[in-house]
Amino acid sequence: MKKQIEDYIFNILKKHFHDDATAIYEKSELMQYFNLKSGAIHGDAKSRRSYANWYAIYSILSFYEKEGFVDNKEIYSKFEGFQYTQLFNFMRTLYGGSKLQNHALNSRVNDEFTNKIAKDKGKQLILINDNKYLINPSYLYIDNKDLTRVYIEIVEKYMTLLVEKDDSLFLTLQRVKQIDNIESQKNKIKSLITVDSEARIFEIISYTILANHYKKTKVYFGYSPNELEEYYLQLYKTGRTNANDDGIDFVMKPIGRFFQVTEVDKYNKYFLDIDKVLKFPITFVVKTEQTSDEIYAQLLNYAEIKSGGHEIIKSKYINAIEEVITINELINWLGLLSKNEIKQLIDDIDTYYRLELNIDI
Repeated sequence: MKKQIEDYIFNILKKHFHDDATAIYEKSELMQYFNLKSGAIHGDAKSRRSYANWYAIYSILSFYEKEGFVDNKEIYSKFEGFQYTQLFNFMRTLYGGSKLQNHALNSRVNDEFTNKIAKDKGKQLILINDNKYLINPSYLYIDNKDLTRVYIEIVEKYMTLLVEKDDSLFLTLQRVKQIDNIESQKNKIKSLITVDSEARIFEIISYTILANHYKKTKVYFGYSPNELEEYYLQLYKTGRTNANDDGIDFVMKPIGRFFQVTEVDKYNKYFLDIDKVLKFPITFVVKTEQTSDEIYAQLLNYAEIKSGGHEIIKSKYINAIEEVITINELINWLGLLSKNEIKQLIDDIDTYYRLELNIDI
């Protein structure tokens, strides 16, 4: 089933092409790719923001326009391409782009575009000439008209929508800080951890709730009974949520416990995470309102499928599922926090969100 055209894309097309807007969209595979990658502007953004993919294309388009190649197909056909450092340095100046890596220019965009959009699987979107890059001109021209400026407008509107969305959370946090009633503060935070929450927001708030919950638990470690020392559990966030590097999300000290934040029903991903750490036990923090018992039962069923019924392999998978935590547990533990702990939690959300967006603290 085709993804519905995003309003912001359709409005730009209507402005430029009027009654031909839909027809242009249907002919433009690059437009369809932008539409596919637009999920992050919604509250239900299960997909990540994919800054690298957007900006890899945008950087080439920007220099293409700047160098006067728009509607100059013959001249462009003799052009060797834009230097990698020129493009990559530009990408890192864009909103949320300061930590980007080079995967998008080198392979990620082409792989995804080919797999999900391109009708001709042999026709890549980004052409690579040694260490120089170009957009395939066959994707720039629709009905013999160069749409580069329209594509640039779409990317810039997408960036604007993300900035507005990010600003709205900062405003929400400021309002929550000003609320005197602790129950009202908790209710507002609860409204931010739902099945429709954006992935990064859910991960950040989950982390702050879990960190505050576990820090009250005391454990004892030592090399002998006479050398036991007292520790409180500490939860560490291991990286940025939009890194998309398949890393474990949280790690607990001193007991070395792993936590992975994930979506419900993506059971294959769950077990890839388990394989990734060689069956080391993982606690799954799942963005669902189903009970933890329901999710655990579904995971056991998938372990049967994944193992082909082989008892030894199945038992390894089952033993690697340490615990399942859902929105229900997060809300319960949030409700137990004191006024000072809620204040700290709000400050932590603010801090980690700024880190996520590369904003100075």
